[in-house]
Amino acid sequence: MASVLINVPKAVRKGDVIEIKTLISHPMETGFRSAPDGKLIPRDIIYRFVCTFEGVEIFAADLFPAISANPFIAFTMRAERSGTLTFRWLDDKGGAQVETARLDVQ
Repeated sequence: MASVLINVPKAVRKGDVIEIKTLISHPMETGFRSAPDGKLIPRDIIYRFVCTFEGVEIFAADLFPAISANPFIAFTMRAERSGTLTFRWLDDKGGAQVETARLDVQ
């Protein structure tokens, strides 16, 4: 689908509330614009973002055509133990971008 940037803090202590940031490169075409030939450009947006920690959903968002291109999503979580964060973006064309990041809690 696209290139992704994920920012997870490196030094985390148990019980810390941390901020996780994601940025994905995607045109987020609304379906309301016309091409030079006058035809509507088909809608193609990321409509769903989900983050899980060790298989448990910790954050999810439904996105709509008013979201800008290259959506930036930031959220917080309490770090209780080390594990793997899995990030999943779904778009209108049936594409899915899945990325992972390791969270190390000391």
